[in-house]
Amino acid sequence: MRKLLIVGDKLINWILFVVLCFIWGSSFILMKWGMYETNQQPVLSPYNVAALRMLSSGVIMLPFLFHAIKLIPKKTLWYVLLSGWMGSFIPAFLFCIAETKVDGALAGSLNSLTPLFVILSGILFFKIRSNQQQVIGVLVGLMGCVILAYANYSKPFGYIAYSGFIIIATFLYGINVNMVHKKLASVTSIHIATVAFTGLIPPALIVLFFTGYFHLPLTEHKYIISTLSSCVLGIMGTALASVLFYVFVKRSGGLLASLVTYGVPFIAILWGIYYGEIITYIHIIALLVILAGVYIAYRQKKS
Repeated sequence: MRKLLIVGDKLINWILFVVLCFIWGSSFILMKWGMYETNQQPVLSPYNVAALRMLSSGVIMLPFLFHAIKLIPKKTLWYVLLSGWMGSFIPAFLFCIAETKVDGALAGSLNSLTPLFVILSGILFFKIRSNQQQVIGVLVGLMGCVILAYANYSKPFGYIAYSGFIIIATFLYGINVNMVHKKLASVTSIHIATVAFTGLIPPALIVLFFTGYFHLPLTEHKYIISTLSSCVLGIMGTALASVLFYVFVKRSGGLLASLVTYGVPFIAILWGIYYGEIITYIHIIALLVILAGVYIAYRQKKS
């Protein structure tokens, strides 16, 4: 009976792993669905899609807000709200703006730089000491980024330039991880996510108002589909995924949870292949180099 429980426990962990990889890996194509029709005709602006994503993720977490606020110390509330901006709000806009030019597969590959930027931002801004292994891992990952740029050198300059928005977004993710670790270690992740996401409802509404979203013919089929895609992105790809990841870390520990970094870009690439994005062997090599850098940086030495 005990063996069955252990097997069942492991099975649930791997199910969570696959679900998280699929949700986060599909986020990049959902951004495309929010901004474009299947014939690539634009529907919503990247600002609309990003704002809808933040609004829906905040609304879905509203029922848990009162309980979360009671458990968060007042002196750390500012950092929780700042975490929402650094880790969600600004990156959401940067990713959507970038995907007006770059493919979802490339966005998913560049997103895998996040663990390396956790180390780099820790060194630069938080005085976190690093070892030689971590530095080598960061350099290898950045080399993979250079290879990705080379793989796209024949495309318009804007394609490569807009990739920079994704790199900035992943750097902000890295800063946010270190800030949460340093300033919010005593607050549970689920409470941080609840307050951070609900705190983004007002700015998201402001962006939607000033970008003219509410004046669009929202009852037309294409606007309904784009709005639903953006909201699914917020509810599933931001709010629910954050909660599931927190549960996943608690159940399986950090090692298996860290493997999500490796699974997400491959799901994004599969979506890219399905939608006819041009993916070459150089793209795959670049992704493998980035993931090798992540592995080197986070590999635990045997005692």
